[in-house]
Amino acid sequence: MIELEKYTSGHFEKSTGYKYFVPTPINSEWTWKTPLINRLLEKAAVKLGELNSFARLVPNIDLFIQLHVTKEAVVSSRIEGTKTNMDEALLPIEEIHPERRNDWQEVKNYTNALNYAIEELAKLPISSRLIKKTHQTLLHGVRGEHKLPGEYRKSQNWIGGNTLADAVFIPPQHQLLNELMGDLEKFLNNNELEVPALIRIAIVHYQFETIHPFLDGNGRIGRLLITLYLISQDILEKPLLYLSMYFEKNKGLYYDNLGRVRSHNDMLQWIKYFLVGIEQTATKAVNTLSDILKLKERIEKEINTSFGRRSHSSLTLLHALFKYPVTTIEKARTTCGLSYKAANDLVALMHKKHYLTEMTGQSRNRIFIFEPYIKIFDGD
Repeated sequence: MIELEKYTSGHFEKSTGYKYFVPTPINSEWTWKTPLINRLLEKAAVKLGELNSFARLVPNIDLFIQLHVTKEAVVSSRIEGTKTNMDEALLPIEEIHPERRNDWQEVKNYTNALNYAIEELAKLPISSRLIKKTHQTLLHGVRGEHKLPGEYRKSQNWIGGNTLADAVFIPPQHQLLNELMGDLEKFLNNNELEVPALIRIAIVHYQFETIHPFLDGNGRIGRLLITLYLISQDILEKPLLYLSMYFEKNKGLYYDNLGRVRSHNDMLQWIKYFLVGIEQTATKAVNTLSDILKLKERIEKEINTSFGRRSHSSLTLLHALFKYPVTTIEKARTTCGLSYKAANDLVALMHKKHYLTEMTGQSRNRIFIFEPYIKIFDGD
């Protein structure tokens, strides 16, 4: 049994010219005497319950999920230094400036990895197999493609600094990875432990980042694990909660809190920070869904009262835009079953009403985005 207040995070071991950190195994019962943990846990759980309830009230909730996933991909990748924004992430690669295409691809890979992992949860528990396959998708054909996609590292890595000699933190050596990741996997799936799920995933996220099992992509996989776990435990019915925005808002605080566990054995502070993040992020997610519903209601009302004979086609296009908020004249034509001229007129009308914004500045092959919708996500 591990008592949070007496927790020891691990120890250092010597290698040639440097010391690496070996974290304490986590597959154990955890207890605590600090009442604040219980209060924060309750507040976070209540907000997650509200988010689930609200999501059930939203008609066609799956329409909105894809943009949540895209938003998470943009922000989680931004923590790692990519510069893609929401508008760009939704465009086809041909429309992206060549020097920004690598960043765009990394965001796209994150989206694919998250969608893949959620799908696989129906067949697999969260395991090394699932984590590795998700990692393979994440690094496919991008800058990290030579850094063993889908495999745990076979060499020493480090965080911060240019070499092992000036590194800020050196994770455990690769020979220990199978044992440490096996312990993490057991803790995630150990139904005999009476550890609340939100406490459990807080500990797992810290431990994963400390083990740093991959040569690249550890941060993104570690953040993705949070959402996956909440879905696997039926705490979230839909993938609508992502902590990347909370972490990115003050990156220094995120890294300080992780580092403090290792330097001061302060898992308590990390768990407090994590639970506040769950509560705040769930509250924001509810507000986002509420704003989406208001926008949908407002535009539908405007279309029904002022679009006349075009109202049916306009509503068809509107609902398609909620699912994927980018269109072209050709796409609008096939979505609504119209002639090219009628589709062109419809898009022009929606552009005039400021529902659609033209992105490319071209006279042909124009691309339009559903800007009021994207702004709701960008405003988080």
